[in-house]
Amino acid sequence: MKSDLEIARNAEMLPITEIAARIGLEEDEIELYGRYKAKVSLQAKDRLADRPDAKYVVVTAITPTPLGEGKTVTTIGLGQALNRIGQKTINCIRQPSLGPVFGIKGGAAGGGFSQCVPMEDFNLHFTGDVHAVSLAHNLLAAFLDAHLLHGNKLDIDPFSITWPRVVDVSDRALRQIVVGLGGAQNGIPRETGFDIAVASEVMAILALTDSLADLRQRLGRIVVGYSRQGQPVTAEDLRCAGAMAVLMKDAIKPNLIQTIENTPVFVHAGPFANIAHGNSSILADQIASKLADFVVTEAGFGADIGAEKMFNIKCRYSGLKVDAAVLVCTVRALKMHGGAFKVVPGKPLDKDLVAADNMEALEKGCENLEKQIENVRLHGVPVVVAINHFDTDREHEIDYIRQRALAAGAADAVLSRVWARGGAGGEDLAKAVVRATEQDNQFRFLYPLDLPIKNKIEIIASRIYGADGVEYSATANKQIKLYTELGFDKLPICMAKTHLSISHDPKLKGRPCGFTVPVREVRASVGAGFLYPLLGAMRTMPGLPSQPAGMNIDLDEEGNIVGLF
Repeated sequence: MKSDLEIARNAEMLPITEIAARIGLEEDEIELYGRYKAKVSLQAKDRLADRPDAKYVVVTAITPTPLGEGKTVTTIGLGQALNRIGQKTINCIRQPSLGPVFGIKGGAAGGGFSQCVPMEDFNLHFTGDVHAVSLAHNLLAAFLDAHLLHGNKLDIDPFSITWPRVVDVSDRALRQIVVGLGGAQNGIPRETGFDIAVASEVMAILALTDSLADLRQRLGRIVVGYSRQGQPVTAEDLRCAGAMAVLMKDAIKPNLIQTIENTPVFVHAGPFANIAHGNSSILADQIASKLADFVVTEAGFGADIGAEKMFNIKCRYSGLKVDAAVLVCTVRALKMHGGAFKVVPGKPLDKDLVAADNMEALEKGCENLEKQIENVRLHGVPVVVAINHFDTDREHEIDYIRQRALAAGAADAVLSRVWARGGAGGEDLAKAVVRATEQDNQFRFLYPLDLPIKNKIEIIASRIYGADGVEYSATANKQIKLYTELGFDKLPICMAKTHLSISHDPKLKGRPCGFTVPVREVRASVGAGFLYPLLGAMRTMPGLPSQPAGMNIDLDEEGNIVGLF
């Protein structure tokens, strides 16, 4: 079998102008970045405003192993398959962070015969959106430190500052640092740190805005810290928001590429789901929804994280209603959740995980599948289970998963072979998804916004995670009190937690029970429009493993990229 990179290079790409014309974009609505990439002007949104919305499908998953279970593969493959059965479809996905690309997880273009191209561009610098986010974010950090040095007219309490710097590399050494140690001309000494760029509030704003004017307003609302009188200090107060908006004026335009089978793909924004809300942009979805019969998007990690945040944060701001969800699972991940095996990043799979016929582990692991089906159904959305196929899977294992999924309330459970066969391997899944979108849909939010902050946190913890309760640190209690006094308590909640368990603890597999969720602190992303509690040991800057993926990436003698998946 060829590598993903080899398959991508053999793809017969069409000029992006042809892809744009096929979906109804006009010539002056695209801005070319070479032959195979383009940005889409927001003028298209205005021109298409009166058209009906497409069917809106989100692809989510069970709790994954550290290797991932093929969610992006399924997203791309489903888009290709829907086109094959006559449904004009556009995929909408996030841009990957360079942290995972050079770290553990790799890229996010899909894989096999269900990936988007050009794959190298997509996984690396692409059109520069992440760099624009980083620069806008760090410009605000520089304005803040300059303000402190030049007299601090806003009387900012240095110990209250919440705005770090960002870089799009997994670098644990930057999590906690001290700046300003070079004397009076080099800034006020203070503790700070770095987050990974995709965890920036600027990235979340890019994903949740619906216009350039709204982007400008949201940037102005960013809270960087508090005065000694306890009042929030914003990017607008520092007179930096306008310059930030200028840096973001091109990044706000969605990017258009294609799949191996020439299905159009909007790529826009890249917030992590375990830190931020983990969904591609509202703008991309809104434009795609006016150009297609179906829009297939992806929410990060399991349904307890990305899908929950899509339903309760993204859909609140976009006004779009999800018609159906696809829940990806694999035999190997369900066996892991059964407790019989461990999957360690960077190490080969346990031979018994794929070779042994361990039905006991599979049966126990299906509890995770059942809970994630429940998490989607709590929002009134029909769910189709996609069993991502591996050659080592056995027919009776597939049959068993299907039975458990249907008994748990799934509309259908279908074997997906899109990695090996592309769209042709997903036609059964596509037909099941079409049927699911025709079912009665009672889409609803999990909680009303006017509830107190703790009530909203506790609803997510109990109903989505299955927790017995929530414990708050003294810091978290103080922050919640402050946010309530400042009127931030009406914002939705964006939990920051591990993606390796439905709970806060990555060691708790399957369907955890009998646990209490610890809230370490609560941060306010007022510009993005949510509060995010940090659960347990959750960090906003990842670290590299002992053998990063970047060790395998290089250029050959002809200047071609090698080792990229």
